[in-house]
Amino acid sequence: MKRRHDKDWVHEVKDIIRGNPATKHHKLTDEIKWDTSLVVNVIDAEWQYLFRNKLGPSDRSMLFEARAVRNKWAHQEAFSLDDTIRALDTIWRLLSSISAGEQAAEVDRLKQAVMRARYQELAKQEVKKASKETVEGSPISGLPPWRELVTPHPDVASGSFVQAEFAADLSQVLRGEAADEYGNPKEFFRRTYLTEGLSSLLTGAADRLLNSGGDPVIELQTNFGGGKTHSMLALYHMFSGASPADLPGLDGLLKQHGVDKLPKAARAVLVGTALSPAEVHKMADGCEVNTMWGEMAWQLAGKEGYNIVKESDQKRTAPGSDLLSRLFEFCGPCLILIDEWVAYIRQMHETDGLPAGSFDANITFAQSLTEAAKYPKVL
Repeated sequence: MKRRHDKDWVHEVKDIIRGNPATKHHKLTDEIKWDTSLVVNVIDAEWQYLFRNKLGPSDRSMLFEARAVRNKWAHQEAFSLDDTIRALDTIWRLLSSISAGEQAAEVDRLKQAVMRARYQELAKQEVKKASKETVEGSPISGLPPWRELVTPHPDVASGSFVQAEFAADLSQVLRGEAADEYGNPKEFFRRTYLTEGLSSLLTGAADRLLNSGGDPVIELQTNFGGGKTHSMLALYHMFSGASPADLPGLDGLLKQHGVDKLPKAARAVLVGTALSPAEVHKMADGCEVNTMWGEMAWQLAGKEGYNIVKESDQKRTAPGSDLLSRLFEFCGPCLILIDEWVAYIRQMHETDGLPAGSFDANITFAQSLTEAAKYPKVL
């Protein structure tokens, strides 16, 4: 609004308030009292001239749907479980579109909790339905019951299985909020089938961090659902410090490759949809991180690692490959996993408050990182 209307943007907002019955309750004082309804109406009024340059038609639809949810909630109307899941999913997608990572993660946690409740409700309905149905046909004599041949996994047998929890999410694993199937190295590899492609990726990574070959930079290209995030999780857990003997399937693969022991690597996980270029990320030790390279350095070595790139982070200027090599030499061996980078960088356009050249700085960082990754024991 400031870019389009300069100092008159406040007056433009007040004109929108005057012309929309939905915002007639707002008092036109010097300070605008923002709420959900007003935010949506301003975006709607300015869509053609401003907001369509950043948000797509689907985002606009989700925005209107979120407004309808807000109005329904404000009038204390009832929400079914299905309505609640739909509303939270829409809000989560909308927040993800503008890279509001922390808020999107909170909404996702709420959505998962409601989906568990929904699953439990459906499970109870199926139990009641099965108890009323008669068994059709006659079983062949002599056949053992299936339950004596097949044992369901405990989460299926107990009714606690939720399909949504089996969507791989690097940021959830990093925060320690993922289900054991993804967050626990032993459980992850116990449930993971090592395909030829994944096996090649893991053995190549072992060579790289053992300083015996391997590619320093690997670009994973798959269709949606092709296993890209799953492959990165395999790398993340592989270098967690766990013994290969404790990781089912991986131990045999590494023995065949002539590797008995793996190094524990300093790991950094950067997920573009969980980070916002406009927000300062405050760490537990007091560090205030502004950029992707600041986030990477802090994850690799905490405050000491961050101090190496501190000046570049505070000025939001890309660190050179020599500076990153210093960081990797201090931390090594290092594993850096980057997902949804495009989603992060595209937020640089049309984002207020960022220094000029922030977009170019991130492109330069990508180049510097690629060059610095040639340093031994960095992947």
